[in-house]
Amino acid sequence: MLLSTKFYFAIGIGFILTGCGSVYKSSYIPYGSSNSSSKSYNKNIPTHMKNSKAMHRATMRPYTVLGKRYYPTYAHIGDTFRGIASWYGPNFHAKKTSNGEIYNMYAMTAASKTLPMNTVVKVDNLDNGKSTVVRINDRGPFVTGRIIDLSNAAAHKIDMVKKGTAHVRLTVLGFNGKIATTAQEKDEVQTISNYYIQVGVFSRIAGAKITKQRFEMILDDNHKVILKDGIFRGGKVKRVWISGFRSEAEARDFKDENNLIGAMIIAQ
Repeated sequence: MLLSTKFYFAIGIGFILTGCGSVYKSSYIPYGSSNSSSKSYNKNIPTHMKNSKAMHRATMRPYTVLGKRYYPTYAHIGDTFRGIASWYGPNFHAKKTSNGEIYNMYAMTAASKTLPMNTVVKVDNLDNGKSTVVRINDRGPFVTGRIIDLSNAAAHKIDMVKKGTAHVRLTVLGFNGKIATTAQEKDEVQTISNYYIQVGVFSRIAGAKITKQRFEMILDDNHKVILKDGIFRGGKVKRVWISGFRSEAEARDFKDENNLIGAMIIAQ
């Protein structure tokens, strides 16, 4: 939702950016190997994982489908998401996926709108208790409420092919097509995933509350306004932040579209 008022502020905090290089550890257990918790299928076409830096740069850029903007973002090992799973098969078999691979409906892969390519996730079917493990190599499904599009083989694993959809829980297990195993590896893949826009800094709580209320009246349900304690020039201040952004690009687009001149993006 666009905001109608321009805001100007003198105080701000610069961007905090992190890279994904630390998540790629050669000691991870490769997904689909004999030590992995799932089996890889190869029928009719070979399944070859694309994992170049150029591919990751390209597929982590914001993109628009059917008029809606999507913001790919990094995740943490252990992050969980709930929603509806669907599946896709013959009509897409042997065609290119979003990361340039060839889609193999018999391989244990899936599509996600925002997770990085080659993220490995466990998929729990909450309707029947069955689970499987897949690697993200495509974008989608572009239907409200759906969070993952499984290959035909993966859908069979959790017995959802006939029904077509299922309530699922996704759990991030690893990146780069490999499952993190040790505590050190799991710590190393932690990345910044919460972004905020700072729209005001006040020495008095009254001013912060007024600004907070103004934004609350015009923001949609996807964003919240919060007050954060801070120190500036030795004195206590109240910072007003808009939350609900999963990437720096998403926060930047929101800031630019709403003419929030002087507002700053913060990552934690």
